[in-house]
Amino acid sequence: MRLKPTRFLIRLLLRLLTRIEVRHREHIPAEGNFVIASNHLGLVDAFLPFYIINNTNLVLLVGEKWEKMWIMRWLGRRLNFVFVDRFNPDIRAIREVISRMKQGEILVITPEGTRSKVGYLIEGKQGVSYLAAKLGLPILPAGISGTFDPFFFGQLKRLKRPRVTVNLGPLFSLPPLPVEGREEALQNYTDEIMCRIAALLPEGQRGVYAEHARLKELLGESSAAG
Repeated sequence: MRLKPTRFLIRLLLRLLTRIEVRHREHIPAEGNFVIASNHLGLVDAFLPFYIINNTNLVLLVGEKWEKMWIMRWLGRRLNFVFVDRFNPDIRAIREVISRMKQGEILVITPEGTRSKVGYLIEGKQGVSYLAAKLGLPILPAGISGTFDPFFFGQLKRLKRPRVTVNLGPLFSLPPLPVEGREEALQNYTDEIMCRIAALLPEGQRGVYAEHARLKELLGESSAAG
């Protein structure tokens, strides 16, 4: 399978160029498919799932703008990218993802829809929560630190290995979308996903969700459990 040698190369390069710490691997399901939802700080984020997950059946949603670059199309064929319109309903992409998930693959999504240009969480988009609810699969939240492009590539230029941290949270699920009150439900689902991610990030990276009531609940639950 083309993904295996490409994945091996990605892992090798990440080990050579960065120092990656993955926390709470015990939350990764031992079997079955699921959805990984993470924040998006930099270009390297797209390659981290291949380092974290010991599974070659990964599908990554990638913004349509990258499809215009031949190198990304080439990588997309080898790393199972699905190019998706981030700003309009993309029925083709949704159907393709659902088809692949039925075959047991693992979906990687970034609810913000684009890289954060400010180094902390920006507002999540409802399209991803719709897809996650539609699939009805458990979601593994991931908080990524250390990959913000200016910092990451600045470190590399100084011949330093950037320190990257991936913090994994417990699995959770979204209920099916209701027939009535669909828009409100989608917003609540989006906030749930984003707050689950925010709870795994340092305080300074929580961005627009820093004062969200649901985040405070999650942090309170985590403190009580600890």
